[in-house]
Amino acid sequence: MKRVASITNLLLFLFLFLSFTTQAQWIKIPLPGTPRTKDGKPNLTAPAPRTQDGHPDLSGIWQVGRAYLNPSGRGIARYMPPGSKVPMLPEAQRQFEELTKFGDAADPSERCLPDGVPNHMLALPIKIIQTPSVIVMLFEEFDVFRQIFTDGRKLPVDPTPSWFGYSVAHWDKATLVVETSGFNTQTYIDGEGLPRSEDLRITERYSRPDFGHLKVEFTFDDSKNYSQPWNVTVPFDLMPDTELIEHICENEKDLPHMYRK
Repeated sequence: MKRVASITNLLLFLFLFLSFTTQAQWIKIPLPGTPRTKDGKPNLTAPAPRTQDGHPDLSGIWQVGRAYLNPSGRGIARYMPPGSKVPMLPEAQRQFEELTKFGDAADPSERCLPDGVPNHMLALPIKIIQTPSVIVMLFEEFDVFRQIFTDGRKLPVDPTPSWFGYSVAHWDKATLVVETSGFNTQTYIDGEGLPRSEDLRITERYSRPDFGHLKVEFTFDDSKNYSQPWNVTVPFDLMPDTELIEHICENEKDLPHMYRK
């Protein structure tokens, strides 16, 4: 009887899950300014747009790509070259193994908390809005945001630790270089549980080779957890002709609300 009940519960869960995912469709709208092929579809290989000052315009809705360099890797290590290894120090490695001995680390998002950088960028879509003085990232997951200042300011000397840190940026020809510091220790670098300390500094290099693709190279420098700086390159794909949808976390109260008649 227990086996029958378990199968019944599983089928009920799958039915409810599929019903929800069918309803939760992204908005479809032909956005102006999108280059198109002759059949009217978005031309994702068209040249990248430019702003009035000549820099690439990174604006758009982006979702992390699945072009893994290292498919056998875990978490963000999938985007490292084959054979590469995250250079964790012995104590960090010990803590990581303890944290993940039963699987992935408990993600802060399970408690309705943000995942930080870059972990929060690797989940649901993000919308980039680019202006001359600030670039804003709107995250669909939990409706949170990140600010990257491009007005010439410097990183603060002693910032209040936060989930996303404090970010400033400048242009190196066609590449946006973002420097971020001021992180708290309440989350991880990725969903696997790679540790981060308040000394962590992340450098991101954004390039848009064409209309439909974005490439972000992350360099992580955290001498408390890693023996040397290390980097990964993560591809993002444009989600054309759509907009973000509301995503609210209710701390394990979602299920009855999703299916309430």
